[in-house]
Amino acid sequence: MEFQSCFPIWDKISEAQQKSILDSLIFRQIKKGTVLYSGKEDCTGLFFIKSGQLRAYILSEEGREITIYRLFDWDICLFSASCILRSIQFDVCIETEKDTELWIIPAKIYRQLMEQSAAAANYTNEIMAARFSEVMWLMEQTMWKSMDKRVAAFLLEEAAIENSNRLNITHETIANHLGTHREVVTRMLRYFQGEGMVKLSRGVTELLDEQKLKQLKNS
Repeated sequence: MEFQSCFPIWDKISEAQQKSILDSLIFRQIKKGTVLYSGKEDCTGLFFIKSGQLRAYILSEEGREITIYRLFDWDICLFSASCILRSIQFDVCIETEKDTELWIIPAKIYRQLMEQSAAAANYTNEIMAARFSEVMWLMEQTMWKSMDKRVAAFLLEEAAIENSNRLNITHETIANHLGTHREVVTRMLRYFQGEGMVKLSRGVTELLDEQKLKQLKNS
């Protein structure tokens, strides 16, 4: 699979713009757990994921994490080029959740493309709107949903992503996704285990009753 097939507006930009992108394009293979981007001072460029999985999160002053969205094959990470987006007023960190292959368009090149191409500017705005919707959904969940519902929803989402009911994930990792403390997650999971919804072992959470988890999530 070539980059051209991943970039949705490739046929809407000029040959000169296409050449500029291809001449500057960077391909990287990155191991799981690598922090790719850690704020505006590290304005790398746009990430186009060929394969793998990324996690975008924000950090509190106390160092607590909360996931704002995740990216998969063929997804585009815009916040890694936040220095070209004047409306971005907060720092986002991005790390690999799995071994990942991606292309990078340097920020300078993409800025020029946005200035020259209405298609690129519109496409960027569409991505921004989608990410904003995800952040608003996260705020709604954080403000109005109880932790047991949020943990249940996360377990179901993770099972769908991994296509497995056996999740190799620590309580600390779940806490980082949800912006809470490990002890809170542990207490919730032990409650779920007592209710027969999950089975816990070291570094593993196995979903036993998805229907019951869905009922809790939607209650």
